[in-house]
Amino acid sequence: MRTAFAAAFVLGIAAIALHGDAAQPPAARNSRRVIRPEKAPNTGLPFSPGILAGNTLYISGHLGRDPITSRLVAGGVENETRQALANIREVLRAAGMDFSHVTSVTAYIASFDDFAKFNAVYRESFPTDPPARATVQVAALNDRARVELQIIAVKP
Repeated sequence: MRTAFAAAFVLGIAAIALHGDAAQPPAARNSRRVIRPEKAPNTGLPFSPGILAGNTLYISGHLGRDPITSRLVAGGVENETRQALANIREVLRAAGMDFSHVTSVTAYIASFDDFAKFNAVYRESFPTDPPARATVQVAALNDRARVELQIIAVKP
């Protein structure tokens, strides 16, 4: 009897280790939902603005595109950064999140000459306790954009 109990206990622990939290239903653990806000540029390209997997939101790289025309906004890196963040805010909202849930940002900029201007606008969305971030200068971005932002957000 004791051996049967020990075997069942060990198998139960192994099942939890293999399948995660047993209290969470399998559908919730393995959910994957496309997040496509109403106010979002439509480029016709094959990607989703965001993917919500469990409580983690993966937001695709966003340029500073006008949500109505899908064209880059005029005015350089500051306006593009502000618009990219506004578009990302819509993806976050559609997933029931906001900028406080952002844990990681990857910023791609066309020139480090724009780094200070980019940071000034970026701080508007993350004034305190900003998320982890990598900033990379790239040779080129789609449509000759000056900045592209890719984000991960987690809702506890």
